[in-house]
Amino acid sequence: MDSKTINRFPIREYLAGMNIHSDKERGYYGMYHSPFRKDHDASMKVDYNKNLWIDYGTNEGGTLIDLVMRIERCSNGEAMRLLEQKLSGATSFSFHGKTISDEVKSDTPAITIQNIIPVTHPKLTAWVQERKIDLDLANLYCREIHYRNRDKDYFAIGFRNDNSGYELSIPPNFKGCIAPKDITTIRNNSNICLVFEGFWDILSYLAIQKIEKTKHDVAILNSVANVQKAMIFLKSHREIYTYLDNDDAGRKATELIKSNCISVNNRSERYA
Repeated sequence: MDSKTINRFPIREYLAGMNIHSDKERGYYGMYHSPFRKDHDASMKVDYNKNLWIDYGTNEGGTLIDLVMRIERCSNGEAMRLLEQKLSGATSFSFHGKTISDEVKSDTPAITIQNIIPVTHPKLTAWVQERKIDLDLANLYCREIHYRNRDKDYFAIGFRNDNSGYELSIPPNFKGCIAPKDITTIRNNSNICLVFEGFWDILSYLAIQKIEKTKHDVAILNSVANVQKAMIFLKSHREIYTYLDNDDAGRKATELIKSNCISVNNRSERYA
């Protein structure tokens, strides 16, 4: 699927799939709270007719692919692959009088999971070990996912989210998702919740602590863009400990959690 086809996927529908909706509707455009920074004023405009966005707070903007690159902090190629997966699974999505299936069914069948097994492929087990994660620990939380996309077979390390989708990780650095994308929660009836961005982070935490499970509740965002999705779960806890990245996106997500929750302890300084 080429970039022109991918960029026809409405930005409004992409954001809605992440539970991000406009704060103000103005007919042909909507004003949104920026999904990649703290934004009290809803200063990101999405033009529905042109299918373009602009964040007036940072003076950034562009196409859907540009937005995904910004949210996911990934390359153009990685953003296209993420969107291809999303479009391939959307069988009734409509734009300009056509459906996504009408547009791409000739060359892009839906993603189908072929097999889910423990992580055993040598390439994947070597990558787990390279990350200093014990394979038994990885297999407590992850699976080896074999799936088909556009008549091609792939395999990856998969981490299940709360909406039965899978976050995918493929060496050396590709990240993807078998939709729907969502957060992952671990619920132990604790008043304390630990927050991580991705599943490698929670696995690294457990490896460093030399434990297989934590007695606390856990929220894995699977992208800092999902922080709002986690807010209701986070607010139900007396104490929050955040282990997000030491970059702008991580710091902004931490500040957003702090502004919504009573007691938030930032642990990112421990791995500055």
